Amino acid sequence: MVSGERILGLKVDVDTRRGMEEGVPSLLSTLSAASSPAAFFLSFGPDNSGKAITQLVRNPRFLFKMIRTNAPGLYGMKTALYGTVLKAPMIAKAFPWLCREIEARGHEVELHAWDHRAWQDTLPRRGERWIREWLDQGLSAYDGCLGHPPRAFGAPAWLLTEPAVAVLADSPWEYLSCTRAPSPFLLKGTGKVELPSDLPCLEEVGGPKGAGKILSALSAGGIHVLPVHAEVEGGIWNGAFADILRGARELGYRVAPLSEVVAIFKKRNLPERGFRPALLPGRAFPCAV
Repeated sequence: MVSGERILGLKVDVDTRRGMEEGVPSLLSTLSAASSPAAFFLSFGPDNSGKAITQLVRNPRFLFKMIRTNAPGLYGMKTALYGTVLKAPMIAKAFPWLCREIEARGHEVELHAWDHRAWQDTLPRRGERWIREWLDQGLSAYDGCLGHPPRAFGAPAWLLTEPAVAVLADSPWEYLSCTRAPSPFLLKGTGKVELPSDLPCLEEVGGPKGAGKILSALSAGGIHVLPVHAEVEGGIWNGAFADILRGARELGYRVAPLSEVVAIFKKRNLPERGFRPALLPGRAFPCAV
C-alpha cells in the first residue's frame, strides 16, 4: 500500500479454542506493552480443527506446512483431535467475558467465523442458503457475547466464492477483510471497501527467523495490514511478534485500528475489483487475491 504515511494495522484472526483461551490473553499483554491497538476477528462456533486431517491426505503442501511450522507446538495436540476423537468445543462463544475484555482494552472485535473448518473445507461446494445460515449463526453468537453487531467480516483462510460475495453484499458491513492484495479496493458486486492483508504472516515467511522479511516490506513506508494469528503470535512465536512491533515503531510506524485505516481509504477514489484464487508463497491452499 503506497503512501507517504507510515501506518500499520493489525488483523488478528482467532481460529481455535486454544487461540481464544491462551493466545488472546497473551496478545492482549503484548499489545498493551507496545501501546498498539488491533482488530480481533473471532471464530465463535465449534473448533473442528481435527477434521483438517483429511487435508493431510489430499494436499501434500498442507502436510509440509504442518511440519515446517511445527504445528503441534503452535496449535497443541488437543486441537488436532477436536471434532473427531474429542468433542468440538465452542471458541469465542464460550468466552463472552473475554470478548468484552478485548473491547474494554481498546481493541476492535469483528466476525471471522462460525465454524472455521466448515468454511475452509466446504465453501466451494456451498450455495447461498448454507452461507447465509452459517453467517447468521456467527452473527447471533457475536451479538450474544458483545450486545451489538460487528462492523466487519474477515473470511476464514481468505477464501471467497461468488455465492459468498453475493451473501456478503446483502449484509450491512462497514468493510470486509477477506483477501490478500497490495491495496484496498471496492469488492465487485458489493459496493463495500475490502481491506486486504498485504503483508505476509509469520507462518508464510518461515516463522521467527522470517520476521526480518516483514520489517523489510515495511521499510519503504505506506499503510499496511499485518495478518496475525492468535495461535501463533499469541503462542510460541510471541517474541517474534513483539520484535515486529518494536521494529515497526523504529521505522516510524504508528499502529492504528483497522476502522481508522478504512476511514482513510474511504476518502480516496478506490477502484472496483473482483477476486481470483491464487496460491501464495508459504501457503498450502489458494487465497482470494
